[in-house]
Amino acid sequence: MSDAATPTVSVVVPSYQNAAYIVATIDSVLAQTFTDFELLVSDHSSTDGTWELLEGYTDPRITLTRCPSGGGAPANWNAVTAQATGRYIKLVCGDDLLAPDALEKQVAALQSHPTAVLAASRRSLIDAVGDPLMESRGLGSLTGLVPGITAIKALVRSGTNLLGEPACVLVRRDSLASVGGWDGAQPYLIDQATYMHVLRHGDLLAVPGTLASFRLSDTQWSVALAASQARQAAAVHRAYGDLYPTEVTRSDVRVGNARARVMSLARRAAYIRWRRRMVAP
Repeated sequence: MSDAATPTVSVVVPSYQNAAYIVATIDSVLAQTFTDFELLVSDHSSTDGTWELLEGYTDPRITLTRCPSGGGAPANWNAVTAQATGRYIKLVCGDDLLAPDALEKQVAALQSHPTAVLAASRRSLIDAVGDPLMESRGLGSLTGLVPGITAIKALVRSGTNLLGEPACVLVRRDSLASVGGWDGAQPYLIDQATYMHVLRHGDLLAVPGTLASFRLSDTQWSVALAASQARQAAAVHRAYGDLYPTEVTRSDVRVGNARARVMSLARRAAYIRWRRRMVAP
């Protein structure tokens, strides 16, 4: 451990109705080559046996809590993150997976780059049984150390979340706390909007490799929000265009909004194409 009381990393897992996947998720965290972490799991009053599966773990690094019903995913994300004591935060949803060296590589990267407030890596998209749907996704042309405003502009213009879901990202806990935690104002973009807030205060570090897997399943809350993706993305784009009118131009916002509409249609088409593979056996 980094000292007797404080771990280097807090891995936080907000779970909800994840009985089909939670064991694989937790096991992927416990299998990390970097071992100086605490694992905090907050279950959002699941009724499918998720909690009972979690209670089967005896690893002393694991702390289990239950979050009362209500408030949606943002409530549980913030509830579990508020328990963290580590220098860095990695949020892993209760159906996603980490590569064994995810923490090792991202911790080393942030420790070597003090101006970086978060590190991000590529991820694979997997189906309900863990088989790949698409591999090595994310980051676009972003590589190495990227100024925060440059990363924000790239996120706006891309019309999608280049940095990926939270399992792809390691963020400094003090930086996340300084922006008020996870921003649930636009639920579909809770992760991207929060990354953008954090990047106002430091750099992005794009770490090579595919270090996480994002599971597409029929129980996933973000799938249900897909129809709102373009509208919510446009709201975030406009807000950053207003905040940084010189760096994030009106043209950037228009391009980003158009791409968000295309991405929303493509995402819904993919969900239809993969719908059978999104159902747990």
